[in-house]
Amino acid sequence: MCILGVSTVFGVFTNLLIVTVNVFDKVRGRKLNPSDLIMVTLGAFNVFFQLIMLINDYVSFLDCDLYSSEQIYTFFTVLLVLPIFSSFWFTVCLSIYYYLQIVMFTYPFLIRLKLGVSQLIPKLLMASVFTSVANGIPAAWYRYKDHLSFDIANNQSLIAAPKVNVVYMLPSTIISCSLPLTFIGIANGIIIKSLLSHSHKEDRNANGDLTPKAEARIRAARTIGGLLLLYITFYVSEVLLFIDTFPRNSPGFCACLIVIYIYPPAQSVVLILGSPKLKQISLALLHCLFSKKQPKTIEIVFVKL
Repeated sequence: MCILGVSTVFGVFTNLLIVTVNVFDKVRGRKLNPSDLIMVTLGAFNVFFQLIMLINDYVSFLDCDLYSSEQIYTFFTVLLVLPIFSSFWFTVCLSIYYYLQIVMFTYPFLIRLKLGVSQLIPKLLMASVFTSVANGIPAAWYRYKDHLSFDIANNQSLIAAPKVNVVYMLPSTIISCSLPLTFIGIANGIIIKSLLSHSHKEDRNANGDLTPKAEARIRAARTIGGLLLLYITFYVSEVLLFIDTFPRNSPGFCACLIVIYIYPPAQSVVLILGSPKLKQISLALLHCLFSKKQPKTIEIVFVKL
């Protein structure tokens, strides 16, 4: 519970930082680019997911009987799967954006998508939410009672705990977990291949250093690679918990829970490190917290991919 509390506080702070900085930029009149819009949406859903996860775990810890009731379990199950599925599809949207911005195209259809990416991304975000809702709400009807035995002072007790049926979990996992993972992996592979095969002299200045545009492309590839790695670890942990690989209170079970707890804050850290604007603001905040000196004025340079 301590790890859950710390990860929630840190995750809410970092994700709210992403949302707040971009919203303030919008209020000041700066138009948000598609990647900013994706990060704002992803950050907001991560905050929602962490708060629901915190309430869910504390209710299950404080009152197991209340949590095991049909209504409460169904309520938390639906509220948890919606932001999880949405987060996966939002990551796909970010991968598609970087793919369209970095990779060189010769097909007319892909060129049109690249030119109209600012209109495409909002539609993809809405489609992501719709897909997540369509896959998440049916969880309310696919439940069964799993009888768990507990040994308390050599007295065996049997408790009927609700669980989501495999009839629901299998197709929903394929559609909203495995499919996004496949898309992100393919996009990441194509982006890396494009960066390796299209290294030009114009990517470096007279001193031999990378140009801002080339650095932005590499930074985007690192961001997608980091998100893909987090995605895989989260996905594996969820599968291991669902198929009851580890008994409760075992080190393996706790390790899977820790991976799930730290997923949203780790995702926000990857996004912050991949954005020069957010990275500089984060460093300025840390400087204000740990230094009494007046911080210098931050000058942010926006680089279009």
